Amino acid sequence: MRVTVDLGRRAYDVVMGAGVRRDLASLIQARAPRARVAGLITSAPLRRQTWFDLDTGLEQHVIEVPDGEAAKDWSVLGHLCESLAHVGLSRYDVIVGVGGGAVTDLAGLAAALYQRGLAVVQIPTTLVAQVDAAIGGKTAVNLTSGKNLVGAFHQPVGVLCDSDTLTTLSERERIGGLGEIAKCWLLEDRRAADLASTPLSSLVTMSVQLKAGLVMLDEHDAGQRALLNYGHTLGHALEILALERDADEVRHGEAVAIGLAFAARLAHALSRIGAREVSNHDEVLRTLGLPARLPAFASTSALITAMGRDKKTHHDLTFVLPGAAGFEVVHRVEPSVVAAVLDQFRDES
Repeated sequence: MRVTVDLGRRAYDVVMGAGVRRDLASLIQARAPRARVAGLITSAPLRRQTWFDLDTGLEQHVIEVPDGEAAKDWSVLGHLCESLAHVGLSRYDVIVGVGGGAVTDLAGLAAALYQRGLAVVQIPTTLVAQVDAAIGGKTAVNLTSGKNLVGAFHQPVGVLCDSDTLTTLSERERIGGLGEIAKCWLLEDRRAADLASTPLSSLVTMSVQLKAGLVMLDEHDAGQRALLNYGHTLGHALEILALERDADEVRHGEAVAIGLAFAARLAHALSRIGAREVSNHDEVLRTLGLPARLPAFASTSALITAMGRDKKTHHDLTFVLPGAAGFEVVHRVEPSVVAAVLDQFRDES
């Protein structure tokens, strides 16, 4: 399956299927023909996987970065750029990001900054990365103040979503990846009753097509692309609080799922949707085996403070919410309303 992100001269394909990683050399030859050296950015655990038999057709150097969210750190980005210089990448060479959303974010940002911009190919190896992080050119690292606060738009020259890489995912990683798929299912206004009979490959394709379509409409996140942040305002706040405790406490997809359940309740409290749609959200999450309740460690006051630092805000509380006219970005939501819905949501647990 191939989905094209049509951005004119910078158009690229997202290719999905078993073994598509073996197209890497031909992709680089077609999209970065002057490249002579490739820097493969990955983590040590991924480098040991049986599917890590990547061949760029060039002189290639594997550069290891921390696994998971620890990769998205300002200091890691600096060390990575030093490593790219050490192995001799020039402005016509290529970076290949191999990993989950954190690694592909880091690799993409390094490609945007090093030598003022190198070609980057993304090989996402988790569900989260295949349906979301590796597509669309949004790259970033985190600050202690919030997620993804330092970044750049830098489109890849190609994305290879190899289903072989998903076979080595842990069950928690697989389920966590379904959070972004749940978001896409809900954004498309699909019913929970149809979800159980839909194969994973179709869910991945649906999610990639939705994201590609929104990126083509709004590459730089100035309008409709912001809808892809549905569930992320609370989700990112949960991740920030969780990282203060344990990097593995809450995965991105789990946080998004909780954020989706909360967003539906907030929309209902604002009279934007009825109780039936809240129930549909909950049933979608249950069908996919996703969490839909606030963790005990996240206090209402801490969550509101963290949500106020979200990159989508403009000195207020901002959410993507469903309504009678569809999904839209809603600004200046009263903190007192958010707090009341959070407290009610917590009491449901």
